[in-house]
Amino acid sequence: MTHTEPDVDLTDPVRSATSERVLADLDREILERVERYAGKPAAEISDRIDQLEDEWDIERVLELNASSLAFLGTALGVTVSRKWLLLPGTVLPFLFQHAVQGWCPPVALFRRMGVRTQKEIELEKYALKVLRGDFDSPADELDAEGALRRATR
Repeated sequence: MTHTEPDVDLTDPVRSATSERVLADLDREILERVERYAGKPAAEISDRIDQLEDEWDIERVLELNASSLAFLGTALGVTVSRKWLLLPGTVLPFLFQHAVQGWCPPVALFRRMGVRTQKEIELEKYALKVLRGDFDSPADELDAEGALRRATR
């Protein structure tokens, strides 16, 4: 079997701002996970789909990170030293930048840590659903690569 990379919509601003190496790693991992489930019983595939339903995407991770740091900085600024107000003063513009441009400095760190976009998570879920037989698929789509080809049409 030849390995191909999933073709995810590159108009996604987070994917567009992610380094080629990190993208290749994330895409390879999607293919490897889908390959692992090819030929598995539907119950195992369903369990993986359930896990994907609970996976946090980059947006949720960024929101949690920014709000936690802003809250911490504000609380420490009020109770310990006003210097701590620099923390929310730094974090909140990053969150604003992400909302406007789709990218901010923490994105690169979280992407290297393997945090995926919602589209990447949905790609894996759809490919697993193809493998599980949720859709009418030709026989050539019953392997991992066929499932990913179907998912990216």
